[in-house]
Amino acid sequence: MALPDFIIIGAPKAGSTALHAALAAHPDLWMSRVKEPKFFMCDGSPPRREHQRGPGDAHSAQEWVWRRRDYEALFDGAPAGTLRGESTPLYLGDPMALERMAALVPDVKMIAIVRDPIDRAYSNWTHLWCDGLEPIGDFLAACDAEGGRVAAGWAPFWRYLGLGRYGEQLQRLLGHYPRQQLHLLRYRELVDDPGGALDRISAFLGVRTGMVGAAPPENMSTWVDDTRLNQALQVAIRGGAAAGSYVPPQIWRQASRPLLAALHRRHAVRPRLDLDVRAQLLARVAPDVALLESVTGESFGDWLSEQGRGAYALRKAPPRSA
Repeated sequence: MALPDFIIIGAPKAGSTALHAALAAHPDLWMSRVKEPKFFMCDGSPPRREHQRGPGDAHSAQEWVWRRRDYEALFDGAPAGTLRGESTPLYLGDPMALERMAALVPDVKMIAIVRDPIDRAYSNWTHLWCDGLEPIGDFLAACDAEGGRVAAGWAPFWRYLGLGRYGEQLQRLLGHYPRQQLHLLRYRELVDDPGGALDRISAFLGVRTGMVGAAPPENMSTWVDDTRLNQALQVAIRGGAAAGSYVPPQIWRQASRPLLAALHRRHAVRPRLDLDVRAQLLARVAPDVALLESVTGESFGDWLSEQGRGAYALRKAPPRSA
């Protein structure tokens, strides 16, 4: 059977794309050509439309790999002796996915990337806002809408704060797997010390260290201002994504390019998160941060600071002159 030896399981907008690309360059590892197949989020059938009610959800769901034979085919090209891996960050926040993993791949090793939950949520929101899919132009208001969206059947990627409840998620994960099968990676490690982070992952997987020393930078969306023109373009994009759920994904991607080009015409830089907004969210994330510290025995107190660390591009930018 061609099943994965290891999986990157968390969290969205925490560097999994960069990590996937970096590990794909390791000669002892084979990463699936399809990133985020979401196989364990399915149950032997296509994702159900009642769970894909958000803008663009049904369109995106067409690309989920739900047949086992198709999932195994993702690893068919792995050279003999290499370890096979895939990346689906959403597994970490999906209780049923973790149960299916435990049943089918009980010996799999997992890499969970975690990032400041407020920075992660803001990155998640800006991603969807700048893609024209998020209808709420205020980050805090979008966070407040999360519960209603979950109840209405919006897909997991819309759970801005929910996907950052790592304490709850890892506690659940460790109910299925022993701690030695999990490597916990902080986003800041991948940004600030990529060579060291990749060597520690290589050692965890039991392959040679020193083979990969860098991870590609995080992609940041061109910022989209909340103007009447942009609102009209976003409405068109959301409408097109809904229609695109009935045609092959590549057709909608091609058709949406002019709309996205118009939406991104200014090439503006994403603004930093307002400190007042961060302060309001700190109380919401603090209990889970405390749980995470209890579950892992590690300190995450820096996440409770009044100022986040920001995205990769902001952290790597040279300091502003006085």
